[in-house]
Amino acid sequence: MTVIQPDWVPDPSLVGKTRIVRFATWLGTRGYASFDDVTDYAALHAWSVAHPGEFWAAVAEFFEVDWSTAPTGALTERRMPGAVWFPDGTLNFGAHLLRAGADDQDAVVLVAENGSRTAITYAELRTQAFAVAGRLRALGVEPGDRVAAYLPNCVEGVVAFVATALVGAVWAQTGLDYAAPSAADRMAQLEPRVLIAGSGYHFGGTVHDRRADAHALRDLLPGLQHTITVETAGLTHPLDDASTWADALAADPDPTAVAVPFAHPLWVLFTSGTTGKPKGIVHGHGGVLLEQLVSPGLHMDVRGDDVFFWFTTPNWMMWNAQVCGLLHGATIVLYDGRPRPDALWPLVADLGVTVFGTSPGFLEASQRAGLEPGRELDLSKLRLVGVTGSVLPASANAWFRHHVSASVQLGSMSGGTDICGIFVASAPTTPVYDGEISAPALGAAVQVWNADGEEVPAGTPGEMVITEPMPSMPLRFWADPDDRKLNDTYFADFPGVWRHGDLTVRTERGTVVILGRSDATINRHGVRLGSAEIYDAISDLPEVADALVVGVEEPDGGYWLPLFVVPHGSPDPANLVSLLRQRITERASPRHAPDDVVIVSRLPHTRTGKRLEVPVKRILQGADPEQVINRGAVDDPEALDALVAAARTKRGQR
Repeated sequence: MTVIQPDWVPDPSLVGKTRIVRFATWLGTRGYASFDDVTDYAALHAWSVAHPGEFWAAVAEFFEVDWSTAPTGALTERRMPGAVWFPDGTLNFGAHLLRAGADDQDAVVLVAENGSRTAITYAELRTQAFAVAGRLRALGVEPGDRVAAYLPNCVEGVVAFVATALVGAVWAQTGLDYAAPSAADRMAQLEPRVLIAGSGYHFGGTVHDRRADAHALRDLLPGLQHTITVETAGLTHPLDDASTWADALAADPDPTAVAVPFAHPLWVLFTSGTTGKPKGIVHGHGGVLLEQLVSPGLHMDVRGDDVFFWFTTPNWMMWNAQVCGLLHGATIVLYDGRPRPDALWPLVADLGVTVFGTSPGFLEASQRAGLEPGRELDLSKLRLVGVTGSVLPASANAWFRHHVSASVQLGSMSGGTDICGIFVASAPTTPVYDGEISAPALGAAVQVWNADGEEVPAGTPGEMVITEPMPSMPLRFWADPDDRKLNDTYFADFPGVWRHGDLTVRTERGTVVILGRSDATINRHGVRLGSAEIYDAISDLPEVADALVVGVEEPDGGYWLPLFVVPHGSPDPANLVSLLRQRITERASPRHAPDDVVIVSRLPHTRTGKRLEVPVKRILQGADPEQVINRGAVDDPEALDALVAAARTKRGQR
């Protein structure tokens, strides 16, 4: 058997100083588990999934969770769905966000696309959060009530969320880039008591005025009793019968953190809504707390001296995860604007970012732009670059080592809005193999199954499943009283086992390769192919700016595999098509080569930047677009129309 060497390995002189090694050592001293080698990630992971109750109890103890009332157990109902975690325990997530940072340390730094910066210290964060909590209570907000936010990436959003958590109310948010009807598709379900509305945001060198949409949104939210306006992007925001953010900050402060049960709702995150009405995923105070102690705390080793910058938007669960850097006393960085590589890399250097989170698309754009961040900028403080949102191609790893840093870990991870956390990820003790995710995450019992519910051998594609409960799994879906939607989404295929919907391979090394969404799997001539393999094959071509591939089963039993490509620059179309076919055939296989290459000027995505493989496939199979996709959840609906028209023209020519 050929032994494949890793492409990056941890520095042995630094591994012993990481929190994950300290945690493994601590487990032995406390009698939880003993390891011959405390740097052996595989052994630690195996124990964490064999003993989920003990593992999550150890996490709570190690990170000194501040229980208002101590729980009477850890995992008393070990089942899915319906696991019972930490019964009788009470706590408050907001209080944990405020307890770690030093008063004079920056808690939140906001950088706008125009270069302006705003920062507040931990002392100011506490003062402002207590004032806003007092204002919410004065407006009648009680535990369980909903507070909705229609905001850009801004400091006020972080403060408002912390205040909402302190009160025990439920937070929900959409970004200002959503039009009012699309925002209402999400938040009207919740019937919020209070709306916190911004006025504008930066993107593409322009300030986008959203005051009219904020005004319209108020009329679309049933039961709304009050609106607090926030001046964002420099736009004032007068609204009748509303108060201002200044009024909220001037309110009598109330530092009370309501002690709520472990499973008390903390926030509602929404599915993308591209294929139907967005579903509201309800997460609890305790489950999110434990997951976000593990994800950034152990896997990313985020600590109080870190500057933690994950480029995200308020529409994506990574905004919530970014805010959770406060749990560890880190300085978190927000960015309001378009994520241009030539803007973000200098920002990483200028702010001394130690943990930077981004997407594979950002790295590919950096590569196409010919950037040399490692040579041109001082990235000496950078320790980890986390990557998620889509599959990270192997070529991006290689580019990163040669043009950014050979010593910094490039840690690919995957999880989702579903758990507001990770299923597979890197850790400070795991090596990196290009094109692969280092390991299943701690506490995530990841297996790969076939359609019959049997675990498949290493190297065989199958469904990613989770066989043990995790505390941050959804409490429920909003407006799903009998849990029918919840069960249909995760447990219908394998009762009692979570099916995540990713076509996945476990390697003999224990690493994980995600081939794409299993409901978008390409099944050509009986062979299952992952779309990620095609994207990986062409990811380093400077002639390609964006791509989308779908496999379409046709009514006559045929199969059509088109590849839609947005060219970068002005390559000759015929040469580009030939190059793409050759590259895919050589790097993947002849089976992966597309039937047609359709050149388009732009491609649509979800508003969190994900490819629309499933909706496009269904439309090309003849489904009514209005029935399979919510245009308000698409970043560029006109691009979707153009893609469908181009595809139908191409099919008609074949």
